[in-house]
Amino acid sequence: MADFPNTARVVIIGGGAVGASVLYHLAKAGWSDCMLLEKNELTAGSTWHAAGNVPTFSTSWSIMNMQRYSTELYARLGAEVDYPMNYHQTGSIRLAHSKERMQEFERAKGMGRYQGMELDILGLDEIKDKYPFIETHDLKGALYDPNDGDIDPAQLTQALAKGARDLGARVLRFTPATGINREGDEWIVQTEKGDIRCEYVVNAAGYYAQRVGEWFKPFGGRTVPMMVMSHQYMLTDEIPELEAWSKEAGHKLPLLRDVDSSYYLRQEKFGLNLGPYERNCKAHWVQPDDPMPEDFSFQLYPDDLERLEWYVEDAMARVPLLGTGGVSKVINGPIPYAPDGLPLLGPVPGVPKAFEACVFTFGIAQGGGAGKVLAEMITEGATEWDMWAVDPRRYTDYTDRDYCIAKGMEVYGHEYAMHFPWHEWPAGRDRKRSPIHDKIKQLGGVMGAYNGWERANWFSKPGDDTSEETTQTWNRAGPWEQRIKEECEAVRDACGVLDLPGFTRLWISGEGTDEWLRGFVTGGLPKVGRMNLVYVADDRGRIVTEFSCVRLAEDSLVLITAATAQWHDGELVRNALAEGLSVRETTTERDALLLAGPKSREVLEGLTDGDLSLPWLSHQHCTVAGKKAFLIRVSFTGELGWEIHGEDDAIPAIYDALIEKGVKPFGMYALNSLRVEKGYRAWKGDLSTDYSMLEAGLERFVKFDKPQDFPGKAALLSEKQQGRKKAFVTLKVDAGEADAPYMSTVWHDGEIVGETTSGAWGYRVGASVALAMIKPELANAGTELEVEIYGERRKAEVQPDGPLWDPENERLRA
Repeated sequence: MADFPNTARVVIIGGGAVGASVLYHLAKAGWSDCMLLEKNELTAGSTWHAAGNVPTFSTSWSIMNMQRYSTELYARLGAEVDYPMNYHQTGSIRLAHSKERMQEFERAKGMGRYQGMELDILGLDEIKDKYPFIETHDLKGALYDPNDGDIDPAQLTQALAKGARDLGARVLRFTPATGINREGDEWIVQTEKGDIRCEYVVNAAGYYAQRVGEWFKPFGGRTVPMMVMSHQYMLTDEIPELEAWSKEAGHKLPLLRDVDSSYYLRQEKFGLNLGPYERNCKAHWVQPDDPMPEDFSFQLYPDDLERLEWYVEDAMARVPLLGTGGVSKVINGPIPYAPDGLPLLGPVPGVPKAFEACVFTFGIAQGGGAGKVLAEMITEGATEWDMWAVDPRRYTDYTDRDYCIAKGMEVYGHEYAMHFPWHEWPAGRDRKRSPIHDKIKQLGGVMGAYNGWERANWFSKPGDDTSEETTQTWNRAGPWEQRIKEECEAVRDACGVLDLPGFTRLWISGEGTDEWLRGFVTGGLPKVGRMNLVYVADDRGRIVTEFSCVRLAEDSLVLITAATAQWHDGELVRNALAEGLSVRETTTERDALLLAGPKSREVLEGLTDGDLSLPWLSHQHCTVAGKKAFLIRVSFTGELGWEIHGEDDAIPAIYDALIEKGVKPFGMYALNSLRVEKGYRAWKGDLSTDYSMLEAGLERFVKFDKPQDFPGKAALLSEKQQGRKKAFVTLKVDAGEADAPYMSTVWHDGEIVGETTSGAWGYRVGASVALAMIKPELANAGTELEVEIYGERRKAEVQPDGPLWDPENERLRA
């Protein structure tokens, strides 16, 4: 074709609301040489049949940010791009049937207030005032969001596309992408009309994202972790009583969500729209006799109303008016699901200059924010908010077809479920096991999944209630509480052992490794035979990651990082690695045991030929229980201890020998309590790109005087001169029945002054402890604050700088 454009800076594959939003935000950032390809007409996929609800509610900080931004954008978009839009900010009411649900709402309200949203809690009379047709006798209350509502998805998409076109970007409809190739640093996107060369490619292909994702496999990609659910909603005929009320009130009813029964109910003109998320849900295109069609544009599945009977009856009992309107239309269409129900937004794992903006279950609500976030990633290399919750690299190699189907159905059937801190979802388990998994279970291990790796959260004793039902609480109390206490006390007074499979290990070697690494991390490197912590910052000086750095020889170092960081940190290192250096990953070949407590040296003495007098932060090759091992004298517990790293086949004998010596097994919950007492930060909780190195209190890990110009050096020097905006503190909290969860709001004299990043009961210090980021002027020992925990403001006090437990680290160095 003569006028077919054969070059662009960015090519976006997929013309739904999300793809159009990415194009619009790229164009707004000044990148007008961008192009969107759609195989049919815009909105032909999930956008076409989407209900168009636009909630802000989430208990994820980043998702709430994204959805809040969407509501703000949509409110001004029509005027901004001069395109008429039906956007009704009707407000919404989320109903609570239990105290636990009200606690969840209080938590969301606190987060929302921090982000500038006027979320509110309603009593039963207030619910009736806003929604006169409702039965409230069995409710506890509700959450009200004045900014919630609904938008016409097609108009939204067309408005975003128009805005992008007006800024110089291009939209090519009826131009299916058929494949990709790579030449040098350029992508070649193949279409039926010709090839397009570009710098970046974005997979925004909705429920076809997995097919598009396969094209990237030759260049380092993987199968996109997703599946497709059938979601139905039904529209009623017009209801005279509703019409009369609406005309008198001058507005629509608020959007109603009965989250405990699992459906939404929305006014549609003068009828109602009911959309359940049913437990007995149905996946599509997952069986050989139900293949995904080549093109499902503007198509629906046949109605399947039997699945919805209970939900329809429940909704009619809640809003009897619903029963007076006959069903006029049923929509049953495909919605993509990732295994945790959150979208894939960020770099394609292992592939250069390729991004995903796909598998959006709530693409209309999140589309505005998603466009902003992805445009920032592409144009600036960093985002305003830490977006790890949606990063495609949060999954690694365990997300096969069966896992994705099982988890997608679990998430859909529990779409409005509360995510309690002690609860583990049962679907898709046992993907990765340590060499002593069966032994851990035999000893009473109650397991949790960490990047697919099974680890014991706590160890039960005979008679303990380990049922899923017991975990349905936000509170500290439960069958685990006494066991966590016993595990922490064993580590404090004697000796404990934790099996920790999945540590990410990156062994870097080659001439010049030392010099390269000094320019990569913010601080200094250890001497040969020693280890220390090193950090990587971005250009803004914000925390990208933390490694344990183990120096084997002058130019041979091992970087050890969290299991969940495997693909993120692996890619970070490989992308930055200097020419001539090599990196070898040994994550799955080895396991690690954490041995900790004042008697750990005594325990090891009869088992190892290693030198146990070597100081803290040293390491050595030796044998333990007759097996080859690598001992690192370090402990995340804050007690005397060693990490025992060994080949998988060596670990069972070592573990058995420790247990025979009376060492007590402990789990992740105890480790969390122990590390919070020491003020040790956790990755993507306390350590994230929401905070700079200086804000996080990590200046001792920044070497300003080294000659290497490490990422973030200029920004951190500037921040050091001008002053940081937040300061890291440890708080003792006069908590009630629950400890502070991540992102609990911190108050001072009636003003919001910060947020918690971690919280747990400290069994050694006998207090509830929170790690927090607050205004620097308040970061003085003795300052009295309040921490909002599930709606209750609890007194808190800033502690002296340093660990609460063993502030001089005498026990570690013993």
